[in-house]
Amino acid sequence: MRDSEIHILWITAGLGCDGDTIAITAATQPSIEDLLLGAIPGVPKVHLHNPVLAYENADDFLKDWYRAVEGQLGPFILVVEGSIPNEKIKQEGYWAAFGTDKTTGQPITTCEWIDRLAPKAWAVVTAGTCSAYGGIHAMSGNPTGCMGLPDYLGWSWRSTAGLPIVCVPGCPVQPDNFMETLLYLLNQFAGHAPMIPLDDLLRPTWLFGQTVHEGCDRAGYYEQADFTTEFGSPKCIVKLGCWGPVVQCNVGKRGWMAGIGGCPNVGGVCIGCTMPGFPDKFMPFLDEPPGAKLSTTAVVLYGRTIRALRQFTQSSLNREPDWRHPRPELTTGYTPPGGSA
Repeated sequence: MRDSEIHILWITAGLGCDGDTIAITAATQPSIEDLLLGAIPGVPKVHLHNPVLAYENADDFLKDWYRAVEGQLGPFILVVEGSIPNEKIKQEGYWAAFGTDKTTGQPITTCEWIDRLAPKAWAVVTAGTCSAYGGIHAMSGNPTGCMGLPDYLGWSWRSTAGLPIVCVPGCPVQPDNFMETLLYLLNQFAGHAPMIPLDDLLRPTWLFGQTVHEGCDRAGYYEQADFTTEFGSPKCIVKLGCWGPVVQCNVGKRGWMAGIGGCPNVGGVCIGCTMPGFPDKFMPFLDEPPGAKLSTTAVVLYGRTIRALRQFTQSSLNREPDWRHPRPELTTGYTPPGGSA
């Protein structure tokens, strides 16, 4: 019989802003409350250890982390938030740490926690682009040499259950994307789901298999070559710097909170925050993407033609048929029994 309880050890001490933790408090599919209160049937009881959301602090909070390192805590999922610094490139001090080593009295670095916990974890999950691929803190010129967790542990790394690292990118992570992924893993842990399907970049395939453009409210305007050059317009915003046609993200379809929002849906350009190349390959933000210049030029003739044809058809469909009138004769062409049209 499967274990009826599982722990989630959530590191927020990477190079980050705690934004991913804050984001998941907005989730509804499922909500963090439903998961922790046992409102979802079929999944084990969940114990969350997140320093931002915990009541405990200091050693009261860390006691279960120490137990996990010693192998005394039950099965657990390790969640990492924030970029992983390279502790090998500095001469003194440390880049990131939390807690104190009982033996040395020195801070325990984030990398040490990962080194100690990852080999014992049932699964390892990244929350947000920073921990998945490095994100903002890993951009060119940063002094920390930081990286994503797959770069740190290795892209072929496997957990005690044989799972690859599961990456759920986003800056911050879309709340329901993360919680849905976590729920899938809990169902897999309980024996109710097969191995989680991931793409080559370790993202859940059902969440990141399509581009922003494919689910965007504005995609029809692109097809018709109806582009805006001003903010506040409902038309396609690719000329304002939107990378939606090539960025793998479902926020256009899913929205941000309770199905509402999502960058292009509310007029914000997509800057590629779910992608491994973010942010360097998408900068400078708000400049028209190089590929968009060619693609928008190529679609102009086709789009204008299609738009004109649709307007012609629309004009016809906006007129009622001629037989709808108050005159005393029937002019539909229908011949009633014993009568004449």
